[in-house]
Amino acid sequence: MSEFPPCPTCQSTDTYHDGTLFVCPACAHEWTEADAQAAAEASIIRDANGNPLADGDTVTVIKDLKVKGSSLVVKGGTKVKNIRLVDADHDIDCTIPGIGSMGLKSEFVKKA
Repeated sequence: MSEFPPCPTCQSTDTYHDGTLFVCPACAHEWTEADAQAAAEASIIRDANGNPLADGDTVTVIKDLKVKGSSLVVKGGTKVKNIRLVDADHDIDCTIPGIGSMGLKSEFVKKA
């Protein structure tokens, strides 16, 4: 059995190759291999300097960030260990020392 990428629209794994296109029989979405590679490249989460991030990395906050709904501030230069990457508005779930669990955007951190 050959391995075709899952459908980017409905995530169905029943895709097939038709000429130069991949086709999903579940939702009738068609895409090219270049589209699939561009989507894979776009899903890589990068820090403020463009370095790719991975689960378990240690990052440093690059500027002071106000914590929404609180009077706390995450100071620039704070090291955050063992990050978890998520597919949401905030790319990173982490535990910040002295503050607790929260989400960060990757554009405000750099890889340590």
